Amino acid sequence: MTNRLALVAFLARDYDDAIAWFRAALDWQLLEDTDMGGGKRWVRMAPDAGAATQFLIARAVGEQIGAVGKHAGGRVGYVLHTDNFEASRARMLAAGVTFEEDARREAYGTVAVFRDLYGNRWDLIQPEPPQKGT
Repeated sequence: MTNRLALVAFLARDYDDAIAWFRAALDWQLLEDTDMGGGKRWVRMAPDAGAATQFLIARAVGEQIGAVGKHAGGRVGYVLHTDNFEASRARMLAAGVTFEEDARREAYGTVAVFRDLYGNRWDLIQPEPPQKGT
């Protein structure tokens, strides 16, 4: 039996605002936007169509609205890998993304924390290449 994490729900105040932000800030692709009736949509986004894990943009309603921007309780809740940290960071800054810090080097790679349109914290990481022999 094979299992894989396919979708991660991302709470949004508005579908279109979230779609626009992910496109502009992260250069993600809109993979699906299906009207489900009653104001609900099935919206899938990812860095590319072949991404193993995608976001399901879920419009918050009722008591869920208070959870928007607090997905991980103030901790970094999402980790975005890049193969070119400086180019990704520059594009994101040009799109208005707020970084909490300058880039720093860690054992696992170059990293900086940024916030999405709702204030959720993310790590942008360019991983260190694997060591030979490991």
